[in-house]
Amino acid sequence: MAREMKDSGIKWIGEIPIDWKCVRLKHFYEFEKGKNAAQYTQEYLGLHNGNYPVYSGQTENNGIMGKIDTFDYDITECLFTTTVGAKVMTPKILCGKFSLSQNCLIMKQIKECNNKFFYYILFPLFDYEKSLIPTYMQPSLRMEDLKKYTFFIPRESEQRKIADFLYEKGLELDNILEKTRASIGEYKKLKQAVITQAVTKGIRGNREMKDSRSTWFGQIPRDWNMRKIKYIFKIQKDIAGKEGYTVLSITQKGIKPKDLSKNEGQLAENYSNYQLVHMGDFAMNHMDLLTGWVDVSKYEGVTSPDYRVFGLIDKDNYCSQYFLYLMQMCYTNRIFYGLGQGVSGLGRWRLQADKFLNFSITVPSYEEQQEIANYLDKKCSAIDELIAKKEQYLSEIENYKKSLIYEYVTGKKEVPQNC
Repeated sequence: MAREMKDSGIKWIGEIPIDWKCVRLKHFYEFEKGKNAAQYTQEYLGLHNGNYPVYSGQTENNGIMGKIDTFDYDITECLFTTTVGAKVMTPKILCGKFSLSQNCLIMKQIKECNNKFFYYILFPLFDYEKSLIPTYMQPSLRMEDLKKYTFFIPRESEQRKIADFLYEKGLELDNILEKTRASIGEYKKLKQAVITQAVTKGIRGNREMKDSRSTWFGQIPRDWNMRKIKYIFKIQKDIAGKEGYTVLSITQKGIKPKDLSKNEGQLAENYSNYQLVHMGDFAMNHMDLLTGWVDVSKYEGVTSPDYRVFGLIDKDNYCSQYFLYLMQMCYTNRIFYGLGQGVSGLGRWRLQADKFLNFSITVPSYEEQQEIANYLDKKCSAIDELIAKKEQYLSEIENYKKSLIYEYVTGKKEVPQNC
C-alpha cells in the first residue's frame, strides 16, 4: 500500500510523507570554519613537529571517514563539507580527532539526531543548490546558507533505517565505481604503453636496434634517426592584430573553440593580442607541464600569446600525425616535464623554447611514420571506444546512486521490510 504524501512546499524536495516533520538544520548543528594553511603550519611545527597534515576533504569509504589523528577537533562524530573548489558542497562524516583547512566547514551536533541521515540529506540539497549557480561563477557555501535550510524528517527509528540502508547500498555501488575507475585507468595505461612502444620501437616486430644516446628513448631501430626538434619544426608567433577570430583553448581533450558567452575560465579584455592558429598547426601549453597538453588544430582561430604554436618545416617528408603521437607521449610520460623548470608546486613548471627546440626525438622514414600513425589511429580509437563505454557506465551508476539517495531521504521510497 502506497504511503500518503503531501506537498513539502520546497522545490527540490517535492512531495513528502504526511507524517514527516519540518525542521531547520540550525536546530541540530552549529557551524565552524577551518583555519588557513599558515595557521596550521605554525601550529603543527610548534606542537607536533610537522607530522600532521591539514585535512581538506577527500572522499573515502562512502564518504564516512575513520579516525584522523590530528589535534584541532575531538568529537565522536560530526559532519563537514567543503566550501569552495572542485569538490564544493560535498558532505562527509568524520570521527575522532582531526583538523580542517579554511575551505572546510564543520557541523557540530547540538541536538540528538542521526548524523548519517543528515549526511545523506545534504547530497540532493547541494546538487540542487549547485544547479542554481551560473557556470561562470565559482560555487561556494556559507554558514548562513546552511543555517536557513529546511528539511522534512521521519521519526528517529526510520532515519536510522534509511541511513543504514543507504550506507550498505552505497558500499555496493562504490565497489562497482571503484572497479570501473580502475578498469578505465588500466585502459588509459594500455593506450599510453601502445603509443610509447610504437613511437620509440616501431611496429614491425623484432628488428636490429641501436642506442639512441637519449636517456628518454633508449634503444631504437637501427634505421631510425634522432633529430633535434628545431630541424623538424619552426615556432611561429603571428599576432592577430584584430578581434573576431575563434578563440581556441588547449585542453587535455585537445584544442577546442572557447564559448565566450559562458564566461568560463580565463577571459581576455582584448583578443587582438592573441596569436593566430591555422588548421594543421601544432599548439602546446608549455607553461604547465603537469596539466598542459599539445594538439594539432582542426580550426582556424587564435590562442593565448603565452602558448607555443609551431609547424612542420617540411610537410612532404614528415607525417604530422606521427609527431603528434610522439609529442603527446612526451607529455604523458613526463619527458617534457623532465626538461622543464620553474615552480612545479605552483603550476609554473614550463618548457623553455631553447630546451624544446634542442631536444632530440625519434625520426623513422616517412613511410614508417605514416605506418605508425595509421596503426595508432586504429589502436587508440578501439581503446578510446572501450574507455567511453566504461565512462558511460560510471556516469549511470553515479546518477543511480544520487537518485537512490534522493528517493529515500525524501520518503518517496520506503526501505524494504527485509532490510
